[in-house]
Amino acid sequence: MSILKVVIASVISLAVLFFSTKIIGNKQMSQLNMFDYINGITIGSIAADMTTDTEGSLIRHIIAMAIYTAANALIAYIGTKSIHARRFLTGKSIILMDKGMIYNDNFRTAKIDLNEFLTQCRIKGFFDISEIETAVLEQNGMISFLPRAETRPAAAEALNISVKSSRPYYCIISDGNILEENLKESGMSIDKLHNSLRGKNITVDDIFAAMYDGENLLVFPKQYKAVKNDISQ
Repeated sequence: MSILKVVIASVISLAVLFFSTKIIGNKQMSQLNMFDYINGITIGSIAADMTTDTEGSLIRHIIAMAIYTAANALIAYIGTKSIHARRFLTGKSIILMDKGMIYNDNFRTAKIDLNEFLTQCRIKGFFDISEIETAVLEQNGMISFLPRAETRPAAAEALNISVKSSRPYYCIISDGNILEENLKESGMSIDKLHNSLRGKNITVDDIFAAMYDGENLLVFPKQYKAVKNDISQ
């Protein structure tokens, strides 16, 4: 009987977690602020305890998860309505460096040391911190960098170069199957597709993936001979 209760509790907890995630919203780990992180751990712990506590009441666990979910949703709503509440609840961005000056007091406020800051600089490609105009620690713990104007990549507009606008590639064939909706959205007709494939001397069945952006057709044939070697060694 206890095993059956564990099975039922597991299914219920998964369902509750699913709907909690729908209410709270999907976020990557790097996008979570401190409250989101703690709240997610707490809800997960309650769900885990719910599946193994064969003597306890399922309703109590569900109510607890619902309260934490509602609290998260309420705080998110309040944050969208009041900037002061948002700063209090989720924190605010902290300027670590600006105009060549490193603000050591802000480092202490952010609880980040210089070595960690330099590591993040290198990860973002700044091995020379003199190339950085501004560095800001965001609420989610990520550091945003603004390069100095003279070190930024030149834009086509600044060089007076005329460039063609680009479109995303639509996947129109997947593992030998034509994706008709994508084909229609891409602007290519079925007849044009077959004519293009005949020109490449390949059939749909032999294609693993094909993409089209309105002008260019990329075709990747199925490869029946796998590459075994490790290219990194």
